[in-house]
Amino acid sequence: MNLHEYQAKELLAQYGLPVLEGYLCYTPGEVEAAADNLGGGICVVKAQVHAGGRGKAGGVKLAKTPAEARSHGEKILGMRLVTPQTGEKGKVVRKVYVEAGCNIDREFYLSLLVDRARRAVSIIGSTEGGMEIEEVAHRQPEKITTIRIDPKVGLQSFQTTQLAQRLGVKGEAIKELGEIVSGLYEAFMENDLSLVEINPLVLTKEGHFVLLDAKCSVDDNALFRQPELKALLDYDEQDPKDLRAGKAGLSYVALDGNIGCMVNGAGLAMSTMDIIKMSGGSPANFLDVGGGASKETVTEAFRILLSDSQVKAILVNIFGGIMRCDVIAEGIVAAARELGVKVPLVVRLQGTNVDLGKQILASSGLSIIPADTMDEAAKKVVGAVR
Repeated sequence: MNLHEYQAKELLAQYGLPVLEGYLCYTPGEVEAAADNLGGGICVVKAQVHAGGRGKAGGVKLAKTPAEARSHGEKILGMRLVTPQTGEKGKVVRKVYVEAGCNIDREFYLSLLVDRARRAVSIIGSTEGGMEIEEVAHRQPEKITTIRIDPKVGLQSFQTTQLAQRLGVKGEAIKELGEIVSGLYEAFMENDLSLVEINPLVLTKEGHFVLLDAKCSVDDNALFRQPELKALLDYDEQDPKDLRAGKAGLSYVALDGNIGCMVNGAGLAMSTMDIIKMSGGSPANFLDVGGGASKETVTEAFRILLSDSQVKAILVNIFGGIMRCDVIAEGIVAAARELGVKVPLVVRLQGTNVDLGKQILASSGLSIIPADTMDEAAKKVVGAVR
């Protein structure tokens, strides 16, 4: 789950980290008032959407007066911001964050993320702050430094000193950088974050660090123990299908294809998508109904699949281990009748009570295309689309 910039800064400020004063605004009038409250001088108007590259897309503007800030607010609020992360559809800007300006001397990139391969938390730093880290990694990999923290031991002071030296930070700023990294690590661990990205972290001409931009992502699997963060979820930033799936306890990811997939188990779901591609088709989604799906869950899964206008056929691929094939079959029949499924429906069942499940499907009177193997199922659903 991603936090907006203003939410991330509110969280990090609780750990004593240096952020600039700012106001969340929904109208141009509020933008002008915020600029006045910040002293009437230089401020920055920032679009609040879950996407990087806002500045290049026109979503971040510097204002020298409250009137100019209002003008920027009028242009940014309601605009459809298109960045590499939003795709061609872009995202509508519904709110902006108006923040005080500062005297920038140097800009750095700093992030903390979960390094699953090494079972560590990695701190990534670069002197090329303000740039996309992927671009820096491609063009100037020597400008990126990585320090790995063993979570059993925690962050050590020598590691923050090492980071400062690699970034060329000197004097009193070394201690201040160490305090910032320590605060970020504490916030990262206590809030079950999977990513903290500060880009840029600026060193002002007055010699102090400021978190000029901040991005935080919370581990979805840990939201049950972070109710205050879960309450910050912005429904406007969610795909409606993703939102419905989450409420139903389904794991769903929309893709660009036209074959809807309903599978139990993440590994089987990925294999199903692979074999559809190998058969010349294109999956429209990843959808894992889990091991304990009920008739109601299956029906909701069908609703989500059918709400995607791109879906021209559906492949149900179930291995009945914990889940019984007869229960899935009953759910498929009930959903197909209730929702009036009009696209071709291919069903492959294997496992517990598979014969009973197949019997239920065969006697339903519905136009269900059966398959015994994954290869057969993939070929049939691709053929049905064609």
